Amino acid sequence: MNYYQLIIDSYSGYANYLWQEITSPSWHNYFYWLIGVSLVFFGVEWLRPWRKDQPPFRKDFWLDVFYMFFNFFLFSLIIYNAASNVVVQFFNDTLASIGITNLVAFEVMSWPLWAHLLLGFVVRDFVQWWIHRLLHRVPALWEFHKVHHSVEQMGFAAHLRFHWMENVVYRSIEYIPLALIGIGLRDFFIIHIFTLAVGHFNHSNFRLNLGPLKYIFNNPQMHIWHHAYDLPKDKQMGVNFGLTLSIWDYLFRTSYIPYEGRDIRLGFPGVEQFPKGFVGQNLHGLVKRRKAGVPTRAVRKKQ
Repeated sequence: MNYYQLIIDSYSGYANYLWQEITSPSWHNYFYWLIGVSLVFFGVEWLRPWRKDQPPFRKDFWLDVFYMFFNFFLFSLIIYNAASNVVVQFFNDTLASIGITNLVAFEVMSWPLWAHLLLGFVVRDFVQWWIHRLLHRVPALWEFHKVHHSVEQMGFAAHLRFHWMENVVYRSIEYIPLALIGIGLRDFFIIHIFTLAVGHFNHSNFRLNLGPLKYIFNNPQMHIWHHAYDLPKDKQMGVNFGLTLSIWDYLFRTSYIPYEGRDIRLGFPGVEQFPKGFVGQNLHGLVKRRKAGVPTRAVRKKQ
């Protein structure tokens, strides 16, 4: 395999894809679905805010809007799409060299559409739940994850504020379990848009009574506690790790909703000194810059 040519083809292919996304609006267009879903939640926050004293253009609103497009599109154009294609090809070439040419253990693509979409969604969400716990438990990964937890006023756009290394961590660990069921890293359109909408909802300044569905789907009243500045001593590694589904937190006893947390303080100890701009945040964690007297949650657990 000519890896140099693969890199060139990946860049040109993704650039052409992104250009088509922007210039050719359609029902199967991630770019305009991102805009459309975001506008819906912006309108909901404006008309029916949960925290009524929080302005629609809250603190860091435009920073988070930039993060949405960067993490959804630009990061893939800059490096991720080409790098991931090379890694996947190298992984497949290595397996082929020892006689393994197909990782698929369950042929789900022959199932009815609803069945393989449901399986792909549940498996992906379950794997992501464990990855999310890792981001809180491993000190080096927590330094990257701090970018997401640096949000001090919650809103829908905070959903996609995260360090670019999180893309690498999530996609790398997801690859094998999804490949085993024949799903692959390129999510189905329906799954991706559904999880985008629920993720926006989880982070929105909006209150909705889901009734019994709150034990299945994540929601703002649950997820706000995941971003709480102050957590109990026995829960310093975090709570409510669900991305789309909340059921994992109830099953594994990591759920925590002591009361309606509408006005709780958000962030983490030391957020006051955390970089405020996009560049500083995305360099954070690559070079050790921990200040004395500003413990991370991972460190506080040991104290």
